[in-house]
Amino acid sequence: MSSLTYDLTLAGLSIGSVAALTGIGLVVTYRATGVLNFAHGAIAMVCAYLLRQFTVEWGWPLALGAPVTLLLVAPAIGLVLERFVFRPLSLLGGDPARTLVASIGVFVLLVGGAALVWGTGARTDAPTLVPADPWRQLAVAVALAAGVGAVTRRTRFGTELRAVVDDRPLAVLGGVDADRVAAAGWAFGSFTAGLTGVLLAPYVRLDPYGLPLLVIEVMAVAVAARMRSLPVAVVVALGIGVAQSQLTRLHPSGPAGPLLQAVGANLFVVALLVAALVLPGIGTRAALPRPVTARATAPGGAWAVAVVLFLLPLGFAGSDLHTSVQVPALGVVLLSLVVVTGRGGQISLGQAAYAGLGALFTALLAAGRFPGLPRLPELAALAVAVLLVAPLGVLTGWPAIRRHGLALAVATFAVGVGVSRFVFEQPYAVAGLSLGRPAGFGGDRAYYVLELVLLAAALLAAHTLRRGRPGRALAALRDHEAGASAAGVRVPALKLTAFVAGAALAALGGGMLGMGLRAFDATEYDPVRSLLWFAAVVVLGADNVLGALVAAALLVGLDAGARGGVAAALIGLLAVLVGRFPEGPYEALRAAVSRLRPERRATLTPVGLAARRHLRTAAGERPGPSAPPPAAAAVAPAGTGGRPRPHPGPAAPAGADREPAPRPAPAPPTGTGPEPGPRPRPTTPAATRRRAGPRTGPAAPAGAGKPSGAGGGPSRRGKTGAALRGGADPGTLAARGLRVAYGGFTALDGVTLDVPPGRITAVAGPNGAGKSTLFHCLAGTLRPSGGQVLLAGRDVTRLAAHARTRLGIARTFQQLAVFPSLTVAENVRVGAEQGRIADPGAAERALRLFGLDGPVRSLPAAGLPTGTLRRVELARALAGSPRVLLLDEPAAGLDTGEVSALARVLRALAADGTALLVVEHDLDLVADLAHTVHVMAAGRIVASGPADRVLDPGSGG
Repeated sequence: MSSLTYDLTLAGLSIGSVAALTGIGLVVTYRATGVLNFAHGAIAMVCAYLLRQFTVEWGWPLALGAPVTLLLVAPAIGLVLERFVFRPLSLLGGDPARTLVASIGVFVLLVGGAALVWGTGARTDAPTLVPADPWRQLAVAVALAAGVGAVTRRTRFGTELRAVVDDRPLAVLGGVDADRVAAAGWAFGSFTAGLTGVLLAPYVRLDPYGLPLLVIEVMAVAVAARMRSLPVAVVVALGIGVAQSQLTRLHPSGPAGPLLQAVGANLFVVALLVAALVLPGIGTRAALPRPVTARATAPGGAWAVAVVLFLLPLGFAGSDLHTSVQVPALGVVLLSLVVVTGRGGQISLGQAAYAGLGALFTALLAAGRFPGLPRLPELAALAVAVLLVAPLGVLTGWPAIRRHGLALAVATFAVGVGVSRFVFEQPYAVAGLSLGRPAGFGGDRAYYVLELVLLAAALLAAHTLRRGRPGRALAALRDHEAGASAAGVRVPALKLTAFVAGAALAALGGGMLGMGLRAFDATEYDPVRSLLWFAAVVVLGADNVLGALVAAALLVGLDAGARGGVAAALIGLLAVLVGRFPEGPYEALRAAVSRLRPERRATLTPVGLAARRHLRTAAGERPGPSAPPPAAAAVAPAGTGGRPRPHPGPAAPAGADREPAPRPAPAPPTGTGPEPGPRPRPTTPAATRRRAGPRTGPAAPAGAGKPSGAGGGPSRRGKTGAALRGGADPGTLAARGLRVAYGGFTALDGVTLDVPPGRITAVAGPNGAGKSTLFHCLAGTLRPSGGQVLLAGRDVTRLAAHARTRLGIARTFQQLAVFPSLTVAENVRVGAEQGRIADPGAAERALRLFGLDGPVRSLPAAGLPTGTLRRVELARALAGSPRVLLLDEPAAGLDTGEVSALARVLRALAADGTALLVVEHDLDLVADLAHTVHVMAAGRIVASGPADRVLDPGSGG
């Protein structure tokens, strides 16, 4: 027994040493570049193939082939990837989601290229670089880890590496060549990948799909090390390797025996699941690249062409039609990614698992082998399979509630790998399965008609998730998750809904694919397919159902009409170009066509020339071919009283926001504020400037030129905030003894304050005083460690942000939180639909109040001026009928005129009974607005009272 234990330990050390090499390479690449390199396994596979090509095919000696492969080719691959794929992405901001798409594209490209060059068959004659001696392999792994540790801690390059990891822009300003550091990281990471592939190839199946997936599975050791610690990665790798080797001696019996044995043989997959789902996630940013999130509009006539092309196979026969039946099925599977990724903005790398479960459950139900259910006809089995798989979408939806970006990608991929290893590849689940077609649809042509009907139903379901209230909520979640939550969208429930709907569509497509092939084939649903499908949908338009259909036709058609791997190579190539063409391939193609198209200048006919001369003469100008346009002919838009205004300069481009131009704006009359009678104001210089003489700035939004009640009488309800609140009595928002601590630092230390209705309360103080922390506690994005948050006496401390919004607490953000893919009107409608009171007219009233009911209402929010977007955000918050409005630096990014207009709006809202809390650095604005000011320092409120008493005019703010 002791001899067996020793032998198994040595075997485990050998496995763990190779896994440690993978962990070292992934950690170094991530620390140097911030990229989670999904292509690590593909690089390992290519290097293993190259060494075999050099030594077996070309007859090179191993002593020459190995150095060329590991010291020249492998680092060169890393340098090429850094220079031409990932450096352009770093110049675009280094978005982790964009780099994720690129790294998956590299993986798909290398896998497809290897399949084209070397074929898809397995090779068993790979050369052995290091004999099967675990001590030598362990020595290689330990030596590499020690060498990297010494370099990072004791050399100048290591100092530069740590600086780049901590803050790349700041390191560049300090003189660090971040590109050189990134290139070195990629070169070393590719070297370790090549070494891993060369060491593994003699002992595993060398093919374009198996080896890359095997290497990716041991990503668990890097994730467990939080992508930081090399010693932790090495120890975890060795520990898992030894444990997996020792578990091979166990042969459990009983019904659960095969599953337990599969777990023991795939301990790295178990570790990946635990690391991805239980341990804290890596990466924090969730935004997907613009080609994913932007609404991709199909060219005119594209749907007509698509319908014709999908009906065309009905005239085919033989093998052509047999291949065509796979296209609608795969199209339904890819529609699931449109729902999850394109609509919901969530990264999902495990959709092949749900497609495979749909096919497997359909086969089991049709064969009468599903536990507890009778044998069903094939079509009924497909429907029941969809219903059974849909709830399993929670497997990936639940991690999405707390994880974003790279962490979510790893979690969803881990679930897909787990399903593949523990279900699809186990004989107890799939042995002896066959899958027929529904009665009456046995022929390819009849079955193709059935698929078209099911595809049409799936397209209709995807269409309903884009339009109406669900579509706007999903778009808000995709564009800005925190903003969606602040608008009242139930973000956790909506994420689960998106993943459940995606799982249902994937299961439907998987079952259709299985019946089309007349068998359950596990290789059609392996995790590599998930990466390929994700890349295809992303680069061809994830928010466009037509893109999913195009992707399905490409993937099936190219591989059927050419050597295997063509489709993967093409999709991978498009994905790696995401840095060169950030707007996506459609925009790149459109731009190229427009550049090639010759420019044509419009010329007037004689009648047109005569009309132009007549118009210019009537305008008082000298007629001539080069007369400039009138300089002051602009007419004020709705909301400015129809008065002409000076033309601000050159005409705005077509489609730009037509905001009112700067014009004199009178100061609010004394005594018309929220309180009757005059209120003394501090006389800080800026406040004096705001009250003295006419000010130049944009016109106030319609309805906000003066506070409600102006004219000396009491404020009139129903014009602004009160009308949007539906006439309900607002309550006081109160903080009682709030405490927040981060480690040893106390951000809030017993903060107590009230935000009463009808008044403007301000919080001021220096940076680091705790203002933002207090704001987040009141808004619900941060839970305090002590104290309470009360709304009208109700404890809301433990409620999430969207739940507080539905009780009447609305907020805005310092960094604008608008939904760029939605129009201005749709942005405001989200707030009205998800707010405290479901009032169909609230959105229109909010648009009129802020002067957004003109042509600007139909423009996408992306690209509009900051002042307009501030109004959009305020309108969205007020459309939800709030009792309390929390404003986080509302004047950020606004000019003097826009600040004046904003101040008038806020006074009007307070006059109508809304409770306002303003966190603002502009003390002059605070002095001009607030009834009560709380000054914070070191997490405490150190002064409270009226603005003129708390803020010292002589300090200058």
